[in-house]
Amino acid sequence: MLKFWKKKPTEPTEPAAPEPQAPEDRVDQSADPAEAEIGAGVAEALAETAQPEPAAPEIEAEAEESAVVEAAREAEQPARRSWRERLSGSGFAKSLSSLFVRHPKLDDDLLDELETSLITADVGVEASTRLVEDLRKRMHKREFADAGALLKALRAELVALLRPVEQPLDVATPSPFVILTVGINGVGKTTTIGKLARRYADEGRSVMLAAGDTFRAAAVEQLKTWGERNKVPVVSQGQDADSASVIFDALQAARSRGTQVLIADTAGRLHTQGGLMDELGKIGRVMKKLDASAPHEVLMVIDGTTGQNAISQVRQFRDTAGVTGLVVTKLDGTAKGGVMFALAREFGLPIRYVGLGETATDLRVFDAEAFVDGLLPPTIGA
Repeated sequence: MLKFWKKKPTEPTEPAAPEPQAPEDRVDQSADPAEAEIGAGVAEALAETAQPEPAAPEIEAEAEESAVVEAAREAEQPARRSWRERLSGSGFAKSLSSLFVRHPKLDDDLLDELETSLITADVGVEASTRLVEDLRKRMHKREFADAGALLKALRAELVALLRPVEQPLDVATPSPFVILTVGINGVGKTTTIGKLARRYADEGRSVMLAAGDTFRAAAVEQLKTWGERNKVPVVSQGQDADSASVIFDALQAARSRGTQVLIADTAGRLHTQGGLMDELGKIGRVMKKLDASAPHEVLMVIDGTTGQNAISQVRQFRDTAGVTGLVVTKLDGTAKGGVMFALAREFGLPIRYVGLGETATDLRVFDAEAFVDGLLPPTIGA
């Protein structure tokens, strides 16, 4: 009878969804209540004291700017090394610099020692004698007030001797411009090719390399490494392949792809090896089947440390392969440097480039005045 006093059961309601919490504010409900309360307090404190993160883009921008500056610094580093710094260790530079310090007095003894120094530095007997005798006549005419004036005149004479061979190589036309590199073993032909590829690629020209040195072990792989480094394609057929065939294929590929410069490597050979020297003539004849004017430059690489032996090398290669230009390497080391004057006087062949170091940018366009400035001090005692 008291049923009407009973409360009606309440209708079930959906539990309210908890408000979403930030990951750092979420507290493990299954944990001990005390620990949960402590955890919530810590989270709240961290949220209140947290400072905004440093602007990542600004840090990244600073890092990027630093990387750019560093890259620019590395790129400029080779250019900071002057010709004088590169050539100061040569025998020519050391001999003549000390000569004028030891003999500051203008007399015949100074000229006699000057002649000896020039001959010792591989300038050559005939060239040295003629140069010194001309200076002696001018001295007797009292054209020089002192040894400093003689030094200045010597610098001018040496520049005048090299000026006619200061002819940079122009690879603008035709296309492809074919460069055939020749030289004896160990002068640095393959390395020079890699440096040339870097130079022309930096100028915005398309370049292709032909691995024509199929005789020396690992020569093909060495050239491929330079190609990968400079992002330049390399045409090869492996070791012991016919060199003329490799270069013929490379010329075909360069013509079909519209490549602007093709640089062909060849095996090193002594100028006394008649059979191997004749092979260079074969390479030239094979290329002319595709391009009657190819190769457009026969570039002979000479080791600057070989001295007067370079004269006989150039003579043989010029007669056999028709050398049209020279590259003199390793002038920054123990090279005496005087062979440049001997080559200029003997052959008059253009000296296109000189090697002043190991990096790609150390292959410099030959500059007669800069070269002489690197060998001789501007004044006595400088």
